[in-house]
Amino acid sequence: MGDVIKYQLMEPGQKKKSFKLFSHISDIFYLVAGAAIAAFAVAVFYTPAKITGGGATGIGTIFYYLFRWDQGVVMMVVNIFLFVLGVKFFGFIYGIRAFIGSGLLSLFVSLFGYLTNYEGILDMSVQMNVLLSAIYGGVLMGVGIGLVLKSGCNTGGTDIVAQVICSVTPLSFGSVQFACNAIIVTCGGMVMGLQGMLFSIIAMFINSHAVNFILMGFATNLAKNVMIFSDYHMPEISHRVIKDLHRSGTLLHGTGIYTAKNRNVLIVIVPNQQLHALTKIINEEDPNAFVLVTDAYEVLGNGFQKLRKVAEKET
Repeated sequence: MGDVIKYQLMEPGQKKKSFKLFSHISDIFYLVAGAAIAAFAVAVFYTPAKITGGGATGIGTIFYYLFRWDQGVVMMVVNIFLFVLGVKFFGFIYGIRAFIGSGLLSLFVSLFGYLTNYEGILDMSVQMNVLLSAIYGGVLMGVGIGLVLKSGCNTGGTDIVAQVICSVTPLSFGSVQFACNAIIVTCGGMVMGLQGMLFSIIAMFINSHAVNFILMGFATNLAKNVMIFSDYHMPEISHRVIKDLHRSGTLLHGTGIYTAKNRNVLIVIVPNQQLHALTKIINEEDPNAFVLVTDAYEVLGNGFQKLRKVAEKET
């Protein structure tokens, strides 16, 4: 399929470069369907059951029960601030992707909230229905977010905050994201009670595994080790790994045993949620590249778990 939307990027000393916001029509389908599914989980399961999700979703739930403000509107206001933050630190394209994903999610939350009056489809006076809301809401939320990520966009929230903090501190992305979500869930517990907080933890656990399932199938390890073999386009791939994913890598020089020609090999370690974006980058720059993806059982160092902390625990 042809390119759907393109932006022209200008960099110092470079010619105009065509940037594709969506590579295929299927990306738009993933975006819209994912945002709708995630919003359905929020408005029909999470909010009626007083379950606080992470990020802007959780903040929207808290403000809904404090002031009865529409949850989708609150989410949009929060994500506008995060959009500005993302643009400032990571560029316009990153920010616009976050804004599109979070904007659609907020719009659908308001729509489903209006249709159901945020009362859901289950009787929340029955404790079992609250548990069912945490389970099914977590699954649907994870599926929705996973589809949005597959489109190349994201739903904003604590991901942006965590990436910004990690860019200026030695803290790992996972640790900062967990801390941000923990604060929001704790605030939700203070507003809506301990039971809601405990069910929120269950929902977030299921949510994270559902996201991994959509992005990676059954592979749910922390990260992936990606080895990229490209004869002519390694500089372009390396540049986009740094610029688009905010990751680094290691370039190795080898020799093909059949052709006896020199070959470049780029090794990049990425979290599960970034593998799809990396695959798209490789395909756009060199469709003939050879790519080897393996599970990284444990990743220690900059951007992941701190080596020193893990070593001290094991001793």
